Formats: sequence, structure tokens, C-alpha cells
Amino acid sequence: MTRRTPRPVLLGAFLAALALVLAVPLLPARPAAAAVPPASAPPPARTAATATTATTTSAGVSAPAAALTEVTNFGSNPSNLRMYVYVPDSVTARPAVLVAVHYCGGSGPVFHSGTEFASLADRYGFIVVYPSVTRSSKCFDVSSPQALRRGGGSDPVGIKSMVDWVTRTYGADTGRTYVTGASSGAMMTNVLLGDYPDVFAAGAAFAGVPFGCFATTDGSEWNSACANGTVSRTPQQWGDLVRAAYPGYTGARPRMQLWHGTEDAVLRYPNFGEEVKQWTNAHGLSQTPARTDSPQSGWTRTRYGSTGDQAAVEAISLQGVGHNVPTGGMAARVITFFGLDGGGEPGPGPGPGPGPEPQPGTCRVSVTTNAWNTGLTASVTLTNTGTSAVNGWKLSFTLPPGQTITSGWGATYTPSGSAVTATSLTYNGTIEPGAGVTIGYQAGHTGSSAAPTAFALNGADCAVV
Repeated sequence: MTRRTPRPVLLGAFLAALALVLAVPLLPARPAAAAVPPASAPPPARTAATATTATTTSAGVSAPAAALTEVTNFGSNPSNLRMYVYVPDSVTARPAVLVAVHYCGGSGPVFHSGTEFASLADRYGFIVVYPSVTRSSKCFDVSSPQALRRGGGSDPVGIKSMVDWVTRTYGADTGRTYVTGASSGAMMTNVLLGDYPDVFAAGAAFAGVPFGCFATTDGSEWNSACANGTVSRTPQQWGDLVRAAYPGYTGARPRMQLWHGTEDAVLRYPNFGEEVKQWTNAHGLSQTPARTDSPQSGWTRTRYGSTGDQAAVEAISLQGVGHNVPTGGMAARVITFFGLDGGGEPGPGPGPGPGPEPQPGTCRVSVTTNAWNTGLTASVTLTNTGTSAVNGWKLSFTLPPGQTITSGWGATYTPSGSAVTATSLTYNGTIEPGAGVTIGYQAGHTGSSAAPTAFALNGADCAVV
């Protein structure tokens, strides 16, 4: 189940045909959208085809839940964007808000049905906003002078109005507003974090370019030099572009997670390094990562500013991958980076301050799984990469959603929900430098047979290969 992301070309007829191809979703479609009138008007009728419950908003209005719903008259909207919102039945009190921004040729409803953010909202209780472009290119404006300054007009102003509408209507937590997007939506993620650093706590950009890289002054939406990866600036120059979007701002900068495939032929891979330069500089950080690891085969993840799940900047390079991101499972990592799943280590940025970070460990873990219909076995090899022996060990990890350990070998397993601690036995409690020990377990699952992606030995993170 894959979505083909288009090359952002501005020839109207070509884009129209391409948009038809892009209408094929990654995941099964959700119920059809229902129109929502302004907050002051009575709510629309609810049917079994759209949702079965409603949520009472802070304004006293019965607002739709559990269906993708269009909202009109949401506020200042200079570029005539359309707004779609998904509110899960299990929405939390003072919910977080995630803005999910589509790619060129796409739309809000297509991005809703083709990504996993709505299902993650069902699990964790946050609200998702899907902006939708109405101009013929179906690309977001990330190039005009108006778009690249706070309150300047165009698409960023309309998206900010959508966030304000959700905050008013659902009493959302203003310290937990986030944005993510793919391709054109990734470029808009960069733009929104530059224009509104006081609004967004963090962003996650899939196959984008730095803030200001696509800038044009001739009305064109396309910047070939940037798309081809030939625009290179110093970290200071990139950071200055971000700071110029909101002159005088001295508050915390939003955290940023960056994703890019090495074989991206639309917005080429050098843009990934330029984004890293920009956002590390915006945070006043070194270009040297605090931690480098490989959460799964073919991925190289670097973290800047701290080593935990909520570092100031996190960058994931995808070996051999093209422009077709996000793919299955990546959205869950975005949610962890944002802190919306209740896990991870907090980091700097608007909202909660930094928390304790796990220190880098001297260990390496490799894991393989073999699955059948409702079960799996996993083999885990723990290697001591330090210079002294480990005497007595506890290996901690978290099972993917839907998995439950039923038995194990080579260790004593102590599950606590999805969190598991494997404790050494008498015969394998000592691991000499360069040596390793292999343990394993059997688990039931409800669909996901993936391996855990993070391990800690006696409280210190291990590299995962």
C-alpha cells in the first residue's frame, strides 16, 4: 500500500492528471466528511455513516467527532485554503493539536486517508487539522515574500487561523501544537516553524527543504535550484533566514524532526543537510550530533542538543529511499518525537522544559523476529562495546503496540504493559568487553510483528543495528 508522490510541476493540465493518480490512499479511507458551519451556528446532523458521538466544545457547541469534517469561516484566510479537522471519540481534556500538511497535488482528505495520523489520534486523544490547497497547483505557498514572514499573508496565515479555531472550539492546549507534512507539506512545516515559533512546539518534515530555500520574487511557486539541491548556505545564513521571519523574537525555538531519502529525485537529498544546518543554528547548537544510531535497517538517525527521544533536532536519513515518505510506522515515530504518546524524554522548546536525558551507553543490540498469524519469536543479541566487563545486567525495551510477551529464554522477563525488563541469569550475568549474549522471547500480537526499536542496558541507551 504505497502512495506515489508527484513531482511538483506547475503545468495545470499535467497537475490535474497527476492529482487523479495521487488520490489512491495508503490506508483504507475513513468515513466521508461532513460540512461544519461557523461555531456560532447549530451543529450538523450526525449519521451512522459519519460518526456516532459528538463532543461539547468550550463554546457550548456540540462539535463533530470521529469523522473527517470540513470547517468553514474559521478566520483570516487570504489564500482560500480549506480546513478539515479530525476529532477522535476519545479526545482528551485540553487536547494537543497536530496540523498535517499534504504534498503537491494532494488534499487534506487524501492526506487524512493516506497517512496514519488519524488512527494515532484515536489512540492518544489529540486533534488533527488537515489544511487543503485550492489553487490549481495544489502546492502550498512556501516561496512568496508574504509566506516567509509572520503575519505576511498567504497560506501560513490561514493555517494559523485553523489552529486558533481549534484552540477556541475545543479548549486545546496552546503549549502542545505541532505540525508535520510531506514534500510541499514538509516545506510548509519549515515555514510555519519559522513564521510562528511561539505557536508550534515542534515539527516533523518528510522530504522537505529549509525555510527560505524555495523563495522567489517573480510569483513563481517553483525554485529549481533549491529542488535540485544546489542551494548551500552556512548554518548562520540559514539560521538568519529563520530569525528574520519574526524579527525581535527571543523565545524558545520549536524542535524539529527531519526525514529524507538518499534517492529523492524531486527534492534532492542535499536539502536534508541544509535543513540540519538551519535548525541546529536556530537552536544555537553544534553541527556535531550528540548521538548517532540506526533505529532500523537503512536508517541513520542523528540527534542534536540531547540524546533522548525529544532532542532539539532529530534527523533520519533513509538509505535507498526516494520521495515516497512517510511510509508505515514513521508517523508513530513522529508522535513519539512530539511526546504525544506519553513516552520519550522531553527536550527544549515551547511548553514543558527539558528533562533528564539517558546517557549514551557502551552496548549494541541486534534483534530479529519471526512471525505467524497471531504470534512471533524474537532473538536479541546484546554486545558489550565498552572497555570493562558488565557484571549483572538489565535490558529494557518497549514492545510495539499490540504485542504481549508469553514466554522467554536467556533472561527473566518482567513485563509492565508494553514496557519489558529482561534481567540476566546466573550463567550469563557477566559480559566481557567485545563479547555478547543472545536471549529471546515469544509474544502474541494483534497485527504488528515489528521488533522493538530502542534498548537500554542498566539505564543507558544502546545502539540498535
